[in-house]
Amino acid sequence: MQMNGAHVLVTGANRGLGRQFALSLLDRGAGKVYATARRPELIDVPGVVPLRLDVTDPASIAAAAAAAPDVKIVINNAGISTGANLVTGDLDLIRREMDTHFYGALNVIRAFAPQLADGAILNVLSAISWLAVDGAGAYHAAKAAEWALTNNVRLELAGQRTLVTALHLGAADTDMMAWYEGDKSAPEVIVAAALDGIEGDRPEVLADDWSRQVKAWLSQDPDVIYREAAAALSV
Repeated sequence: MQMNGAHVLVTGANRGLGRQFALSLLDRGAGKVYATARRPELIDVPGVVPLRLDVTDPASIAAAAAAAPDVKIVINNAGISTGANLVTGDLDLIRREMDTHFYGALNVIRAFAPQLADGAILNVLSAISWLAVDGAGAYHAAKAAEWALTNNVRLELAGQRTLVTALHLGAADTDMMAWYEGDKSAPEVIVAAALDGIEGDRPEVLADDWSRQVKAWLSQDPDVIYREAAAALSV
């Protein structure tokens, strides 16, 4: 599906990858870009249509869907990373991750699905969808759940010819990953790969070396995966 002339909605567009999605969509000639955030006054991309959308608030999602009835592509980008582990972490933080990444993405899809026939959905996932990391237990569980959601939604919406694409990436140079001192991809590189994927009708985009490596590890025994991942992350 081509971006030129398309009407697209991006969640979490006030910063990071979401902001870059808005910029890159305009560069590709999108006909209209609804840039959404919990606080739309923070959106600073000229040429977009700012719209309030809190993915954890079903009423907010319904209002956004009513305000944007012409959308044909939805980019589920809004996300958080609380740093909570599962056994010792704050349960409220764990629920926030699930509410944002799983239920938030699902509720956005349910609200917009009726108008996405011959359209597309892109879910921004992570290499951590497949790899547990100490200090990111809640994020891993929530992104793994969103990956399963993506695969099931793809099947459920196939009859109306909605492309459903999973975007996996390692570390991008955004506010969320400011603490990370390893190699990080530029947001425009990740977003370009994602939009190329939609334009190529691809169900999955592995946007960087990390996502490709982690997926390759899935065929190995768990102890091998975590030994190799620990060695790679320590570099």
